[in-house]
Amino acid sequence: MKDIMGLMKKAQEMQAKMQEMQAELERTEVEGQSGGGVVRVTMTAKGALKGVAIDASLLKPEEKEIVEDLLIAAHEDARKKGERLMEDKMKAATAGLPLPPGMKLPF
Repeated sequence: MKDIMGLMKKAQEMQAKMQEMQAELERTEVEGQSGGGVVRVTMTAKGALKGVAIDASLLKPEEKEIVEDLLIAAHEDARKKGERLMEDKMKAATAGLPLPPGMKLPF
């Protein structure tokens, strides 16, 4: 019975850490860029787009498709950074909790 109580306590601690981590990820911003930095996208680690910066040299009508592609690439770069940050935080939050291999949180 002692092991179950200890496991439940760890699960409650992990839940509190998870809630704290989720709130932190909402506040944490990551920046993605493409085209050598001429297009930059800022978003939260959870994926909410916060800003877009485009170098003035790209603002030519004949380069519209290039700018659109660069925006997509910058957003993808920022999204991947946010995912890596979230994975790192999850590893820290679940440290010491005996989870089955391959089990991912949050559920």
